[in-house]
Amino acid sequence: MAYWLFKSEPGAWSWDDQVAKGEVGEGWNGVRNYQAANNMKAMVVGDRGFFYHSVDEKRIVGIVEVIETYHPDPTDESGRFGMVTIKAVKPVNKPVTLADVKAEPRLEGFALVRQSRLSVVPVTDDQWELLCGMAETKG
Repeated sequence: MAYWLFKSEPGAWSWDDQVAKGEVGEGWNGVRNYQAANNMKAMVVGDRGFFYHSVDEKRIVGIVEVIETYHPDPTDESGRFGMVTIKAVKPVNKPVTLADVKAEPRLEGFALVRQSRLSVVPVTDDQWELLCGMAETKG
């Protein structure tokens, strides 16, 4: 199993919106960056990810699971980009802010910090365990 972080503007798509989709989940559409798209192409069913509210909140708020691998994104008229489908698994017990991440020396190489503009980034096993601990949540 691999781990990921999915960033969303809560005004456009929030954790509550994701939870409301239930077991059917929602396609992670609208991604138009090749590196983020390549990250999604690497995903398999069962991979887990953090759901991160960007913009004003800048914090991890939940855990999601990939339930459908990379497939065409119907919002992309060019046909160049695709998406995965994810479902909400559970909220974190304690949101982890970007400030918390930046204050933790063991996360200095984390893609959320190094590649802050990407909407989908990988999370290493060690980072996953550390962040789950910081969130007081089992992954």
